[in-house]
Amino acid sequence: MDNAELGVVIPSYLEGANITKLITAIGQFCPGAKIVVVDDSPNTETVDAVNAMNLQNVHSIHRKEKGGRGSAVIEGIRWVLDQGCTWVIEMDADFSHPPSQLPELLSEAKSKRLDLLIGSRYLPESRIDNWPLSRRIFSKCANTLARLLLQVPIHDYTNGYRVYSKGAANLVLTTCGKLGKGFIALSEILVNVYYRGLIVAEVPTKFTNRIRGQSSLNTSEISNAFVGLFRILKLKLELVSSEKKKCQTGNH
Repeated sequence: MDNAELGVVIPSYLEGANITKLITAIGQFCPGAKIVVVDDSPNTETVDAVNAMNLQNVHSIHRKEKGGRGSAVIEGIRWVLDQGCTWVIEMDADFSHPPSQLPELLSEAKSKRLDLLIGSRYLPESRIDNWPLSRRIFSKCANTLARLLLQVPIHDYTNGYRVYSKGAANLVLTTCGKLGKGFIALSEILVNVYYRGLIVAEVPTKFTNRIRGQSSLNTSEISNAFVGLFRILKLKLELVSSEKKKCQTGNH
């Protein structure tokens, strides 16, 4: 498969010990893909490790302060689109998302002409390893609440293992990043893509809780996520109302 059209976006925070291994693994499964690491670490260890690889298809962006998952993804998407990529994959920097599944995800998205494909932790064939019960409960409750309120027909609103078409990626750049800068942006992106008429799907994935590096999730980000969820509910209602008005106008 030709991967010259593929861009991989990796948000990172204190991942100096992992990042070169991950980039090497991505290169094995998707040779030729363009890779951008968007790093919010307080030091340059991660970007120094990336730059030391001296690979033409790999780029790093150091933002010097923690801007959040959502803004990091948006900045990375902007960079890979500027490089001419027509498909974008977002993934974690800590091997939570298996690089070996990259070709499968890309093939599925292309063959079914999907705009957003999510590697889901909550399908019957999915698997979660090394996750404490407290994290499982929090994640499951957050996703159940999101599904109840937002009503996008998928099961995993908050996993960041995703494939975007060029159309969806451009939509993310123009409409997202306004309701929260952390993990809640994942649900904001999903709602914007789905309720603006693009095609969304999910497939099972294996999720391995981080065993390297330092977690970027904190209590502030958790509380902001719940506040952001209700902002996204407001967005969903606005998008639904807008679509109804378009339909009514088209019928006259």
